[in-house]
Amino acid sequence: MREYSHQSEERKEDMEELLQRYENLKTGQSASYLEEEEFERIINYFESREAFKKALQATETAIEQFPYSAGLLIKKADLVLNNRAYDTALELLDKASIFDGNNIDIYILRTEALLALDRQEAAVMLLEEALNLFDGDEKIELLFELADVYDDYESFDKVFDCLKWILELEPANEEALYKICFWTDYTGRNAESIELHQKIINEFPYSELAWFNLGAAYQGIKLYEKAIDAYQYAIVIDEKFDYAYRNIGDAYIRLRKYKDAIEYLERVLELAKPEDVIYEAIGYCYEKLKNYAQARFYFRKASHLNEDKGALLYKMALTYYKEDKFELCIRQLEAALKIKNNTPEYLLLMGQSKLALGLNKDALQYFLNVVRLRPKQLMGWDALIIGLYKAEQFDQGLEQIQHAIARIGADKPKPLFYYYKALFYFGLGQSKQALIELEEGLARAPRQLKKILEIEPALLQRPAVAALIAKLKRK
Repeated sequence: MREYSHQSEERKEDMEELLQRYENLKTGQSASYLEEEEFERIINYFESREAFKKALQATETAIEQFPYSAGLLIKKADLVLNNRAYDTALELLDKASIFDGNNIDIYILRTEALLALDRQEAAVMLLEEALNLFDGDEKIELLFELADVYDDYESFDKVFDCLKWILELEPANEEALYKICFWTDYTGRNAESIELHQKIINEFPYSELAWFNLGAAYQGIKLYEKAIDAYQYAIVIDEKFDYAYRNIGDAYIRLRKYKDAIEYLERVLELAKPEDVIYEAIGYCYEKLKNYAQARFYFRKASHLNEDKGALLYKMALTYYKEDKFELCIRQLEAALKIKNNTPEYLLLMGQSKLALGLNKDALQYFLNVVRLRPKQLMGWDALIIGLYKAEQFDQGLEQIQHAIARIGADKPKPLFYYYKALFYFGLGQSKQALIELEEGLARAPRQLKKILEIEPALLQRPAVAALIAKLKRK
């Protein structure tokens, strides 16, 4: 420790002496002379302290002594770029390239200047030309630069191409492995990614990132079992790879294997900072398993971390509705509507809960509000029409069916509306017209008959209805 402190003190004294010599040179107090390397140290010193004006002055002084130094010209170009003097920077870089045309920094800084001048095509051409001049690490650096240019230029497939090229040159490049996962998903080039990562794994079988990317590519084409297998290899290599556990959980949800999904998502909570999306996903799994109390427990945890508490209160309300606990459902929805008023989904569930409690008038008002907010969507009309039927408001129901047809599509009415009209005509005692509507519905969409039988099972007890259905089956 003392030795390190002593060396640091020596460097400090050395720098102070160098700066004094530089000041003497500037003021002409002595016939001081600085080597090019010493000027570079002074410039770097000023830059490290963000004294960019002094750094630029030192660079200009250095260039007076070493006018043919490509390194100093490049340094000055870098500094004037910070001052947004892009054309000046390009002139300096052109001059530097005469003395050292193979310096990669010339191409990197030229690219920066061209992009700032909104000359993306010229930047692309420059970097593509440079790729033929460099190999190894420098070529990879240029490919990353080119990928960024393509990103700015919104040529996203070419971003993927650059990253793929990097990994063909250097299969274990971590930065490229991290980035290509995103761009595979964004461009949808999953098949290419699978082939690429299989080759990488053959060469580097213990690359957890390559296994993870392979899993993500399989997941992108919905091969969830293969995705899980690949992620499993990733977590064998790195047992704390939380994103692999997260994606396994997601894949199991897609496969409807909710218990397995919960196991892996809970592992994410052990490894990483708690997130609302993970709590919500676990809640979703418990909901699907009909363990509604546990679902609410996790939705509540998610709500503590999520600004949009209304959506999670709605999810909790939905679990109460599925348990026929309509009063508790309403209480959650009232809280949700205070946060986000006039949300159609919340209003719809509120209406359904009121209807289940026999509060028909209140329920219909909620359904009317849904229809007002979403006049071209079936969900509101569907609920309103069923509500009117249960409230035995048959004339009003027929009127609303006509409004629904006009809003959703009068030129091609949905077959379900013929079934609904049949229900209401039966309710009014107009059996002849009811059978006409029912026959039209059966002709257009026979499978939708079950929809109105759920509402009115006694319909099958009518001989005319049974005969009509038997006639259709014979046809």
